Amino acid sequence: MARIAAAVKFALTSFLLAAAMTAPLAQARADRPTESNLAAIRVAELPTQGRETYELIRQGGPFPFGKDGAVFGNRERSLPAEKRGYYREYTVATPDSRDRGARRIVCGGPVRAPHACFYTADHYGSFRKIVE
Repeated sequence: MARIAAAVKFALTSFLLAAAMTAPLAQARADRPTESNLAAIRVAELPTQGRETYELIRQGGPFPFGKDGAVFGNRERSLPAEKRGYYREYTVATPDSRDRGARRIVCGGPVRAPHACFYTADHYGSFRKIVE
């Protein structure tokens, strides 16, 4: 009888430990953004420079900044999870800025026909999905 009680206690302890360890992982996955839970911005609502950059992306360039088209790593996990190399970033010019500024468009998928594009005005602090 003592062996059965010990086996039940071991099984219950193992189950509870496994549940406690996987709960944070499940929560972390739930916290990751999806395209549907990101705020949206219409192309017409983008700043003029954003609309110009978006059109250049659709045309395949040429782009005015050397880093345009570089792989965006999504290290902050601000965008939906995808494999490395899926996202590319493009500069949205900021008037009167001496450098590239903080505004970007990040697109995922094929270069000329991306699956989705996202706008950030605060250097990757937040993103809004670009919709037509």
